[in-house]
Parts: sequence; structure tokens; C-alpha cells
Amino acid sequence: MAPSVTEFYEGKRVFITGATGFLGKALVEKLLRACPGIHTIYLLLREKKGVSGEDRLKALCNNKIFEHLREKQPDVFNKLKLIAGDVLEDELGISNDDRQELQRHCNIVFHSAACIRFDQKLKDAVNMNTTGTLRVLKLAETMEKLEAFVHLSTAYCRCELDMLDEKLYPAVHNPQKIIELVEWLDDSTLNYLEPKLISSEPNTYSYTKAITEDLVAEYSSKFPIAIGRPSIVTAAWKEPMPGWVDNLNGPTGLVIGGGKGVIRSMHCEPSYMADAIPVDVVVNGCILIAYVTSLDKPKDLRIFNITLSGVQKITWREVIEIGLNWVNTYPYTIALWYPGGTIKSYWFTHQLTAIFVHILPAYLVEFIAANRYVHTDKK
Repeated sequence: MAPSVTEFYEGKRVFITGATGFLGKALVEKLLRACPGIHTIYLLLREKKGVSGEDRLKALCNNKIFEHLREKQPDVFNKLKLIAGDVLEDELGISNDDRQELQRHCNIVFHSAACIRFDQKLKDAVNMNTTGTLRVLKLAETMEKLEAFVHLSTAYCRCELDMLDEKLYPAVHNPQKIIELVEWLDDSTLNYLEPKLISSEPNTYSYTKAITEDLVAEYSSKFPIAIGRPSIVTAAWKEPMPGWVDNLNGPTGLVIGGGKGVIRSMHCEPSYMADAIPVDVVVNGCILIAYVTSLDKPKDLRIFNITLSGVQKITWREVIEIGLNWVNTYPYTIALWYPGGTIKSYWFTHQLTAIFVHILPAYLVEFIAANRYVHTDKK
């Protein structure tokens, strides 16, 4: 009989990239809490804004998501081991000792490190999302005991499709050639070519995620690989605490922006479905994907869409209405304007509205703040 999920993770050593991200934090917390027999969780952390990897690990452990673990199982954090490195550096920038330990002992890899900014330049997006993934794949190829490699993509990697099946779609461009292209082309030429290169997708994020899936598939014959495609990841449903969220991405930012009176117009078709999924559901999916991939040892790439399409239907109009209802029930202590705003189907209508409810008020507030600062400074 196959072991249970908890039994499967006993003694396992797991390597995680992107552990300080929204999804990464929730993944680390769930593994520590629900898989008590896990041996070690290696976390790839880089120095950021002058803060060392060691300090970032301490900050991670002090995050609110680990509150229950700190109270009930404080020793569990000894299972976390820092791997100083960066997906943007050659060979991930990790030391020989750390590399050898991963090569000899690591059983499972969760690769979730990525830049989710939609407006990032193509060169930066490729370096992070595509070349960074290639570096992790090359490391995984040398791991002697690797049982499963789980790559986190997105359900919006092929936005032109009406239906996204759980299969690999051929990349518009060869990912290896795109990596080479951004390395030797100068910035001005690349900026000129960018709209043409990513024309199949709405932004550089979905474009790089699409071509990176093709890159990951090239390694599927070398070790068991699976791709998870979550949709819009939102606040926790149940675990470790209902409503936990630590960013302003997606619907969270819209609700907060609308609640504070800052966002008053959004360009979107109100009847479109908002395929959002709680972060704890995504984390459970990732843990299960590694579990079945390790047990089945597939020779071909497996892809799992982690979405609520057809299960939990809600439109963007309903998202805004529900959000405003809760904001009116539990208003923010500080707000710039009375909560409100509408969704505009037409770009021109949205742009015109934005001038009067976004741009002009922003200049007015800035003018008032600047004058107040000058007046206070004179005193």
C-alpha cells in the first residue's frame, strides 16, 4: 500500500526557492506543521537591500504565519537550513559545501521563485523566470536522490486559449534562444523588439512563464517533473489562519485600494470570471503533486491546473461588490476618500474617469502635503 502523505514526507529533505514569497511562506509553514517527520527544508535565500540571508531567515520565522508554530513547536524551526544563493547568479551562487549537500541528500524540489510583476522589462523577466529556472534545473540534474521536481507556473501562461488543458503547449519561441537573445542584445533594441516577441501574451510575466514550461519539459526524461499552474492566489481559506495574506496583489489590492478610496475606476469586463484560489489550497496541491510524482515516477512531464474554474464561480463585479460591502461593515481607520468606484468595460471611459478620480486628486493631495511640509519646516 502507498504511504500516506505524512508518512511519505518522513525523513525527506526538501529544497525550496522563493520561500520568502507569499506562496513560499505558506508552503514552508504547512510542511513544518503537517509533516512532522520531515528531516530538513533547505531555503535558497539571497542578500536583499543590505539584509543578509541569515537575517532574512530570522525575519521569515518571525512572520505572523508561523505564530502557532512558534507557540506550540518552537524547535521545529531547527529543520530550516539556509542555502545562501540567488537564482540570478551563475550556478545559483551557492557554496561548494551547500551544493554537495543538496546533491547527496535532497529528495524534493519546489521551485516557486519568480517575479510576478506584469510590467517588468523582458530582459529582467527572462533572467528571473526563465534563466533562473534553468539554473535550478541544472542543479536538480546533479541530485542523486531526487524523487520529484515541482515547478510553479501559472494558469494564465496561455491567455489566448479559451480552455487551458492539463498538457504542455508548444512555446511560441525556443526558451534557450530567448535566453541567449536577452544576453547579447542591447537594451534599446530589446525594448523595440519586446512588443513583437511577447505579442502572444499580454505581458512579460505570462510570456516568460509560457516559454519556461517548455524549458522545464526538456528535463522530464532526466528526473520526475511536474508543473503546477495556480490561478490568482489570494488570502488563506483556513490554514494556518483564515484570511492570512501579506501582500497587495490581485483582488486583495483592489479591495484595499477601493476601501481606502484610492482606486475608483478599473478597466475590466465586469462579467468576466475571477478565478481566484486561496493560498492554502494551492500549497496543499503542491505538496500532493510532489507526493504523486515521487510515487508514480512518470517518464513524461505531468501538468496540474490548480484552479477553481467551474467549482467556485464569481465575477469581477461580484468581487468588487462583496469587497465594498465588507469595507463598509468594517471600514479602514485611515482612508483618503469615501469607499467607492466602478468597473469600466471601455478603455476610453476608464481613462477619462481616471483623470478626474485618480490623477487630479493625486496631484491635489501631493500639493497639500508639500505645502504642509514647507509650512511645518518654516516653523
